[in-house]
Amino acid sequence: MTDTLPDSRATARWLKSATNDWKRPMQVVGLLTLADALPAIGFAAGLGWAMGRAIDAAAGSTPVLSAVAPGAALAVGSLVARGLLAQFAAGQAAKVAGTVKTGLRQSLAPAVFVGKLSDGAAMTAFIEGIDALDGYFAKFAPARFAAAIVPLVLIAAAAIASPFAAGILLFTLLPFVIGMALTGMAAASESRRQFQAMERLSGLFLDRIRALPAILAFEAEGSQTRTIAGASHALAVRTARVLRVAFLSSAILEFFSALSVALVAVYCGFNLLRILPFPAPDTLTLGKAFFLLALAPEVYQPMRRLAAAYHERQAADSAVPALQALEAAKPTLDRKAISLTKAPAIAFESIAITYDGAAPVVQGFTLDIAAGQTIALVGPSGSGKSSLLHSLLGLVPVGAGTIRVDGIALSAELDLVPFVAYAGQAPMVVPGTVEDNIRLAYPAATTRQVMQAAAQAGLSGDLSRVIDERGGGLSGGERRRLGLARAFLKPAPILLLDEPTAHLDTASERALLPVLKDVARGRTTLIATHSDEIARLADRVVSL
Repeated sequence: MTDTLPDSRATARWLKSATNDWKRPMQVVGLLTLADALPAIGFAAGLGWAMGRAIDAAAGSTPVLSAVAPGAALAVGSLVARGLLAQFAAGQAAKVAGTVKTGLRQSLAPAVFVGKLSDGAAMTAFIEGIDALDGYFAKFAPARFAAAIVPLVLIAAAAIASPFAAGILLFTLLPFVIGMALTGMAAASESRRQFQAMERLSGLFLDRIRALPAILAFEAEGSQTRTIAGASHALAVRTARVLRVAFLSSAILEFFSALSVALVAVYCGFNLLRILPFPAPDTLTLGKAFFLLALAPEVYQPMRRLAAAYHERQAADSAVPALQALEAAKPTLDRKAISLTKAPAIAFESIAITYDGAAPVVQGFTLDIAAGQTIALVGPSGSGKSSLLHSLLGLVPVGAGTIRVDGIALSAELDLVPFVAYAGQAPMVVPGTVEDNIRLAYPAATTRQVMQAAAQAGLSGDLSRVIDERGGGLSGGERRRLGLARAFLKPAPILLLDEPTAHLDTASERALLPVLKDVARGRTTLIATHSDEIARLADRVVSL
């Protein structure tokens, strides 16, 4: 991995394309953010009204409380409305972010499992990279919309009370924007390098976990611990640099904001005292002065929020190159489905499966499977059992030979997936309930059917419990049972099971045997397994 920084314009275009399907929800969030300007004006007007009337009442005979009541009511009502609008806008933005992330995970999932990236790079992009987009859609995008429009609306309102004060606010926006741009560019490079360091650490850690038996065998624990510690320290250094730039950015923006408000305050004070060193372009009353003083900080509030959320933009910008690489590695699955109405016969004719020019995983494999027959594929790890199952799904490159289903040769244009119920070794999990995750295999299933499939797979517990995209809350065995439940639920004529009893104890495996025999009835079934008990269920056992 190099430290070459991606083109920010290209990443901006990619992020924009990712939001095209959610244009209307983002517009709703933008309008709600724009509505934040009206309560700000209402609060400033109410405060100015109340303070101006209070001074007049104190100088006369009118009760102060009755004089300030209308203005105070307007100010308080505006604050309440502002809080409600902000809460609703935040909720809508969070929903948009969740929808975008879910859509991206569904789109990029094939690249994680059958793409050309390394597992470390793919999983880092798929989990950390997509998570990095959350703040962009939930915080930065609405803040950018507000920062572009709200200050101008508030300055226009200030111009009604004092065109000169509005000119001060408009003029001081320029250094504010320049300061944001300069610190933003500095933050961009550091944020991208920080994400690259995290990607390296993730890949390194995954590689060391896989090589753990060899590391222990050669007593290399100390050297590998130092290697990982060094990579962790490098990530910490990168993160500290990002934080330093973020703090510097905040300090610069606060300085310009305070300076701008101070200029307005000085102008209002000198104008009220009539001691301006130049002819006054407008004459302020106490009420107008309080209105301007209350409104001035609000002009810069959207810019402050944008600055606070800018690191979310940089985090997303840093993650986009990895996501683009993941998207480019996604296999083409746009194929025409064949038609099956019953369990088919399947024939493998001299099949060869090769990955990226390496030695063939499977070479010259030939097998005829009768309709409705159950076949157990056995053999050592790496012998090609899973690859043969994946070849039926079109997820691995078949370098030579032909696969026929009821005499029809499968090709890149023909899709068998709609007619296959599949349980793999690493079932995909999406955010939602356990029931929703099971129903992914057969969306038309009823709740009763889902519960029955879960019971058959031995998946106990509350199916309404919520799990995240990492499978939080599920053990390894429960995750495997989730995949089995999906395969049991889908009424497909072909059943593919990849190590269905891995991560299960002996008692659980024996309890699952009659269920497997039952669900395989009436289907053409292939089971890749190391278990002798599972192999005995098959009509034929094929050794690789």
